[in-house]
Amino acid sequence: MVVSETKQVSSGCIKITTEEGPAFFIREAYLTHLAPESISDGSVFSGEDEEDIIDAGFCYAAESKALSYLARAEQSRFNLTRKLGAKGIEKRHIENALDYLEREGSLSDARFARAWLASRKINHLEGRARLSSELAFRGIAREVADAALDEFFSENSEEAICKKALEKCSRLGMREDKIINYLLRHGFSRKMIRSASGEGGL
Repeated sequence: MVVSETKQVSSGCIKITTEEGPAFFIREAYLTHLAPESISDGSVFSGEDEEDIIDAGFCYAAESKALSYLARAEQSRFNLTRKLGAKGIEKRHIENALDYLEREGSLSDARFARAWLASRKINHLEGRARLSSELAFRGIAREVADAALDEFFSENSEEAICKKALEKCSRLGMREDKIINYLLRHGFSRKMIRSASGEGGL
């Protein structure tokens, strides 16, 4: 690889134009053994050094694509890994890019979990167990999900949500056994169901 021109486009980010092909970008943080200052106009690289630069370019491309998804909505690391993999990006480049974005705070499973719970409650009446299962399905670690759920239910009464779900079932004319099964499937415990149903019980 013969570098014809380099340009510092932002802090830690370099645009590299080579004689062999089109220009591409790298982030210095993605270089594993090559010193960033060794990359300059007229530099020639081969072997491991060339591979290091090319890998850094692929990592930066993965980062850019991840940021395009994050610009639309909060994402979980699990979901971003899946989306980037579907684009044909190699796993090691994805991992490096997402590690960087987590360090920088652009990617956060905790923030995604909170945003997802806030969005979910708009159209769904669900208890803690169901929400915990849904977060696990989205690749959120147990301790991260538990923290988000604790915060969510400190602001949203699970019993009140259960009451709304119960009232919905009653309006639909569902039998008592059907109501209980429905509420259990939607993550409410039997204890919560009894509490939400009040004195009369179910």
